[in-house]
Amino acid sequence: MSVMRQLDAIDRKLLHELQRDASLSHADLAERVGASTASCWRRIRALEADGILGPQVRLVDAARIGRGVNVLCHIKIKNHSAETTEAFENFIASRDEIIECYSMSGDWDYLLRILVADVEDYNRFLMRTVLRHPSVATGSSHFALAQVKYTTAVPL
Repeated sequence: MSVMRQLDAIDRKLLHELQRDASLSHADLAERVGASTASCWRRIRALEADGILGPQVRLVDAARIGRGVNVLCHIKIKNHSAETTEAFENFIASRDEIIECYSMSGDWDYLLRILVADVEDYNRFLMRTVLRHPSVATGSSHFALAQVKYTTAVPL
């Protein structure tokens, strides 16, 4: 079992600011959180070493690159053997259209978030790829009508 690191107020402020804008310089971060530049640098390195901070990325507007249809797809797999779940999860990892996958409790085994160009693109992907995978028993799709809230920020 991993030990959870205790975060102080400055760590929390750093995490808050970095989740809003990871391109800030250490000097700008130091000013915003009320610490020295050297202290910010050391704290960020420690947060990275502890696995609290992951890699820096840039967020892409999916609609502006032709991936404007957001689909949530529930999946039931044929059985829950280690081989079947491993095969399904490896398949999921190999597909760029699937941007999130959660193993679920309840009636469905997995929840997928899939980004595609349009309904026809999704139908093709679902019928020719997802439902044809040997581990998949069935699926249920739900199309997002509007994005009401989206954030990558973790509550602190």
